[in-house]
Order: sequence, then C-alpha cells, then structure tokens
Amino acid sequence: MLKLQNGSDIRGTAVEGVEGEHVNLTEDACNRIGQSFALWLAAKLGKPAASLKIGIGRDARISGPALGTAVAHGLAAQGCTVVDCKLATTPAMFMSVVFPETKYDGAVMMTASHLPFNRNGIKFFDKDGGLEHEDITAVLEKACSLQVTKADISKCGTFALLPLYANHLKNTICRELNTDESSRPLRGLRIVVDAGNGDAGFFVSSILNPLGADTTGSQFLEPDGMFPNHIPNPENKAAMEAVRSATVNNHADLGLIFDTDVDRMSAVFHTGAEVNRDAIIALVSAIIAPSYPGGTVVTDSVTSDRLTVFLQNVLGMKHLRYMRGYKNVIDKCKELNAEGIVSPLAMETSGHGALKDNYYLDDGAFLAVKLIIAVAQAAKQGKKIDSLISKLPPLVEEGEYRFKINADDFKTYGSSVLAEFKARAERAGYDMPESYEGIRISFHDSGIQGWMLLRMSLHDPVMPLNIEGGRQGDLAKIAEIARNLLQGFDKLDMSCLK
Repeated sequence: MLKLQNGSDIRGTAVEGVEGEHVNLTEDACNRIGQSFALWLAAKLGKPAASLKIGIGRDARISGPALGTAVAHGLAAQGCTVVDCKLATTPAMFMSVVFPETKYDGAVMMTASHLPFNRNGIKFFDKDGGLEHEDITAVLEKACSLQVTKADISKCGTFALLPLYANHLKNTICRELNTDESSRPLRGLRIVVDAGNGDAGFFVSSILNPLGADTTGSQFLEPDGMFPNHIPNPENKAAMEAVRSATVNNHADLGLIFDTDVDRMSAVFHTGAEVNRDAIIALVSAIIAPSYPGGTVVTDSVTSDRLTVFLQNVLGMKHLRYMRGYKNVIDKCKELNAEGIVSPLAMETSGHGALKDNYYLDDGAFLAVKLIIAVAQAAKQGKKIDSLISKLPPLVEEGEYRFKINADDFKTYGSSVLAEFKARAERAGYDMPESYEGIRISFHDSGIQGWMLLRMSLHDPVMPLNIEGGRQGDLAKIAEIARNLLQGFDKLDMSCLK
C-alpha cells in the first residue's frame, strides 16, 4: 500500500496492457484508501466522519469509474455523504471545497495526471488545499489496517461541477476585461486548444466559444481515456508539436495545451514559438508584475539564469529558485507570504503554476485565462502577447543528463557525490549561488557563459545534471567541467555524458 505514494499524490498501475507493469492500484485498495481519508479528515476537522460531505471527480481514464466507485464505497462505509462530480478537473475538485454552491468538507480526484492510460491515482483536498506528503503517508498507513467494506451508494448525490467551474473562469475573463458575456469580449481572437483527449475540452465549448473566440483548429477535445493521439502532457515533444502545428496552420493568436487533469498548461505564440519551461514562467510573471512590484517569484531548481535576469532586471521582481516538486514550490510561496514577503506566483518548469490570488492552486485553466486576458488586452493596443517577454534572453544550448546510481543505498551514495562535487568546485573557485537542491555552478566570464545543476532525483536512484550554455559551444565546455568534477565515482553511470 505504501508503495502507491508518489510525493503528495497516490499513483499506481490500474489496468493491464503495458509490459512489465502489473496492477497494484486495485478497487480493494481504493476502498480502504477512501475509508482512511474519511477518518483522517474527520480527525483533522474534529467532527465525526458521518457529518462529512465529500465530492469525487475523475479524469478521462478508462479505470476512473470503477476506482472512483470503490473510493465512494469506502467513504460511505465510514458514514460520509458522497457526491459524484463525474468528469472533472483537479482544480475544479479543489474549488468544490470553496464554491458556495458545493462547499464540500473534502474532495477526491481520480487522476494520474500526464501518465499513460494504464495508470491512475488519487489526489485529496480540504479547505487548506492538497494534502502534504506526510498526510498521504498517514492515510496509506491507516488504510493498511482497514478491511474492505462495501456500502450502499445508490443514494449518493451527483453534481455537474465542470459547468460551475467553467462559469467561474468565464466570469474571471469578463471581470478583468470590464465587460460581460453578452458583449463577446474575445471576438476577433483566434485561440487553438489541444486537450489531448483529456479533461480540457470544456475550455473551448464552455468558455472560449461563448465569449466569441474563434477556436478553429482546436483538437482532441473529446475525452478518451486511451489517449489515442498523444499523451496529454505539455512536456511531451509530440504533444507540443501537435499544438504548435495547429496554432500555425490556423493562424491563431495563441495555442494552449493542457495535461490530462488540467492542473498544468503550456502555450504557443502566433509565430509557432513554444512557450514552456522558463518562457511560460516569464510570461505569467510579466502579466502579473504590474500588480506586484518587487514581488518574489518562486520556481523549481532547474530554472535558468536567463529567467533570473528577466525577472530582476526587466520586471523588477525577485527570483527564489527552490526545490523540484510542485508542492514544494507552492508551500515555499505560502511560507513567504505568511512572513510578509509578497510572493504572487509559484511555478515549476513542468507547467504547474499557482497564484497567491487563486488559493495557491496549481490550476492550468486559470493560468490560461490570465494568458487569454493578456492576449485580448494586447490586441486592443495593436500588439501581440509575445511582446511581454521579448526581453527574455534566448535559449542557446541546453542538455539534461541522468546518471544512474548503481548502489543499494543510492541516497547515501548520492549525498556523498554531491558533497565531493561541491568541495571540488569550491577548490576550483567556481561561482556557486545559493541552491536549495543540489549544487549549482554559474559561469559568466568571457571564457564560458551558462550554468549547471547536479541534484538527486526526488524518488529514483538517479542524479540529473542540467546544463545550459549561453553561447554556441559553451554546453560542451560545461559538460567537460562536470566530467572532471565527477571523476572517480565508480557507482555513478555517466555514460550518457559524451
């Protein structure tokens, strides 16, 4: 049961069909996990489980209905009132705790995000947001001691959550453009959406079209849990090429792509330029910068020095490069604001982005709304949205190398590698800026420009090395420095660093 934990989520194999991956997220496991979440939430809120109302939603995966039903049985077995929200998104399920029309005590989302059709998982929410790593551990530990218990769920309620959530997003666009739906404020704009057969098709039918946008060229909008066209993942090259081509071929002002459960997004400019990783963080920061002068943007550890230059020198904001893991980035943003340090945005290069003014919720659709508002405002001035990041220094060369650790105690070995790597870099006199994760070295002289980051993977026996060269040829020079700094570690497979 504990092997189902993946950071602050639960994930596992739900159906057969991929060689070497056998089912471990079963209906029985989901039943026990549902019971355990009910008990955990009751204890946190200090009231009986029988008084709780909990919503369940799911993404398009083929295993969703059966596993969601199993969780519902578990919740009902502990006396909870269960509401089936049907096909939903992860952000919508959190908002079901917030919306006055629902105001659930807790919410459950059946999803494995961008992973293939055979996988599934569970995300939990209460009024404080998503559960933390230690909360998931506690839920799974308690689930181990529970017996599978079926309950009568024939009287469970149903609620169409997506229309309510879509209306919330639509109203946000109208409010910030100082208009209403009847004026069709997006008329004249062409916006292409690639939903990847995940949950994001509603963004076209329930938001963009009613507001007057031309969505010709939008594709893969029908939910299909087998994901027949491409994986719904903004970090996937095939997925990004699909939306890039659709944007260019249909002469769109903006292309949008979402992951399966719509908590992540990336974009494409009218030129066909992909707006992801550092660029999407820069773009969202530029949109909100006028409202937060001097604010701190929190990102994960692999963001570029180019982004730091843009945030600090162009936008006048501060950049705190933190740890990988979207919950880590969001929690750091919350921590800063609690200390009185204004931090309006927490965002990973993966496309997870959370705004302080949106409940610190990593909501891809809400970020897309912010981009659409910016597109509409730019159009009124005869401009394009890409002008907002025209001063972001261009990417020249980058590479990621994943070194496998061939040691039983890979964490201890990895820690020893990092310690020695740092000591050698210090003796060599390299510039090492503060790093919350791994060891980062920056190069900014006439000989080499760029940076590298060596760190431990969050979960796997792997040490990723990220390198970015500021000029042609600098990547190879930095890679050679990394190779020299890592000499002698015989259990570290660096064969990929050629």
